[in-house]
Amino acid sequence: MFGSKKQPAIRSLIGEGTVVQGTLRFSDGLRIDGEVQGDVVASPDDKSILVISEKARVIGTVKAGHVIINGTVMGPVESTLLLELQPKARIQGDVRYESLEMHQGATIDGALQRLTSGSVAAVIEDKPALKLLAAGNDMK
Repeated sequence: MFGSKKQPAIRSLIGEGTVVQGTLRFSDGLRIDGEVQGDVVASPDDKSILVISEKARVIGTVKAGHVIINGTVMGPVESTLLLELQPKARIQGDVRYESLEMHQGATIDGALQRLTSGSVAAVIEDKPALKLLAAGNDMK
């Protein structure tokens, strides 16, 4: 489904051992192997890709089209196309996504909200609350 679309090239790299402080804005593709203390935001009209590698850490908001995380994010994450959480992904913050792929071992400490693409601005779907039956209750 997603393999048929050409991914943008990763044109920028924050290398391991590098610490960036402040808001980081990018277009096309960005790979983070170091640490960003601030928001990481893709251009709004861009089909962007953001890779946060296993050793990377972001303390701030993450927002891009296609987001692949295998490191740590301490802050909210928004992916307008596809969010891939690799086995070592650790997120402390709310997550908003259009499509989600989560591997065993990835963790999220926050709320999950699916975006809809029915309008120019993504809107959170209103869904009824999930009801669980307590053990021992009769199902009739």
